[in-house]
Amino acid sequence: MPEHTIPETTVVVTEALEGTAVQLWGDTIAAAVGLEPALLVIDLHDSPSIDASAVVMLLQTHRSMVCADGRLLVRGAAPRVRRMLGLARVDRVLDIEDRAAGEPAVPTVRR
Repeated sequence: MPEHTIPETTVVVTEALEGTAVQLWGDTIAAAVGLEPALLVIDLHDSPSIDASAVVMLLQTHRSMVCADGRLLVRGAAPRVRRMLGLARVDRVLDIEDRAAGEPAVPTVRR
C-alpha cells in the first residue's frame, strides 16, 4: 500500500469535455494522478457536456487511482453530464458528488 503524501488534488475542467479537449484534459488529469494523491477530485461544474471518449478517460482515471490505492471523485456534474454518465452506466462505478450551487471549487490544478 503506497503512502500518499498529498491528501487531495482537484482538477477543475473549464470547458465541454468533448473531442480534442478530452486529450488535453486527459493529459492534465494524468499529471494529477502522477502526484499520487489519496483523493483526486475532477470538478465538472463548468463543463456543460461530455462525450463517450471523456467517459472512457474517466474510467481509465478511476482504474489508475484504484491501482494506486487512491480514490477518484467526480464533483459538480451538470444534469446533462449526469445523464450521459447514467446512460453509460458508469454512475454505478464512479463516485459522483453533487456540489451546492455557488460553492467555489478549490483547484490545485487548473488549465
